[in-house]
Amino acid sequence: MTRIKRLAAVATSAAVAALVPLAVAPAAQARTSDATHYGMTWEVLNYGPSGTVQVGGPGGTASNAYQGDTAPWVSLPVLCLNQDGRPAPAGISLGFYNGWALGSVALSRPVKGSELTSAAAANEVCRSTFGRTWRQAEFHDGHYGSDYSSTGGWTFWASGSLPQGVRFWTYINDQYANPWN
Repeated sequence: MTRIKRLAAVATSAAVAALVPLAVAPAAQARTSDATHYGMTWEVLNYGPSGTVQVGGPGGTASNAYQGDTAPWVSLPVLCLNQDGRPAPAGISLGFYNGWALGSVALSRPVKGSELTSAAAANEVCRSTFGRTWRQAEFHDGHYGSDYSSTGGWTFWASGSLPQGVRFWTYINDQYANPWN
């Protein structure tokens, strides 16, 4: 009987030892691979001439460019930009707070913020949806001035047709307001 108990104890210890790495590894992996920070989101502000749209997060919206405003477990589309260098159409007044993005915008499928583990991961969502020249739009993508050499922030205009009343993930390159921060 003692021999049976000893064999059972050894077998139990071996089984537990074999299971511990399986139980610990995925949990540790999940903590390091998921984005856990609140992310900044924008929305449509206005529609303009020639199929243009103004997007942003200025006062009056729920956007927070300093700490993020939307929890990482929320699924929202990514604001994608194809910056092809096109000029702004006539009829848009450009400046620091409302520049021209030099291209067109579109929204990806909804993605949980926790899936946006880096700027590269967010860019890949756009590329896999629209093509290799697309990337996630950034807070400072608005250009103004006679040669578009000045950049601003908070909002920008671009070609495109986006739905009103939808929030979308938008990148900011100089603050900790992205899901991966």
